[in-house]
Amino acid sequence: MGYTDWFEKHALKHKKILDKLIEKKYTKSQIISYFDFDSMVKNEKDFCPLYKDNKKCHDMESLNCYLCSCPNFRFNDEGIKQVDSKTQFSVCNIESKDGRQGVYGEKIHQDCSKCGVPHHKAYVEKHFDLDWRVCMKECSL
Repeated sequence: MGYTDWFEKHALKHKKILDKLIEKKYTKSQIISYFDFDSMVKNEKDFCPLYKDNKKCHDMESLNCYLCSCPNFRFNDEGIKQVDSKTQFSVCNIESKDGRQGVYGEKIHQDCSKCGVPHHKAYVEKHFDLDWRVCMKECSL
C-alpha cells in the first residue's frame, strides 16, 4: 500500500470515530483525551494494527494517537527526488533531529520511529482540527 492509499483509508477511519464522538457531544479536550493510546487500545481496536498487541509505535509514556502521522511528514508515491540512483519517497519537513532517512533497496523513506513530535498532547492541541485531512493538508506533495 502506498502513502496515498494509507492516507485516504486512515482519514475515513478517523472520521468514523470523530462522527461518533461528535454525536456524543464530546468537547475538543474530550476528543483529544479519547485518542490517548490506552483509550484507543481499549475502544478502537481496528484503528491501528499495533493495538492488537498493545504495542506503541513510539517509545513514549504518554502517546496520543489523534494525528497518527505527522503534519511535518511529506510524501509522494511517484517519488520526490533521485539520490544516488535511489528514489526518495518521503521526508521530514522540519528535519527533526530524531528522524532519519531509511534506505530500503532502491527506495528511501523517512523513518520517524524515534520522533514523537505529533504524539504529544500539547502538539495535538496546537494542530487540532475536527477534520484530520485539514491537519495533514500539506503532507502530500
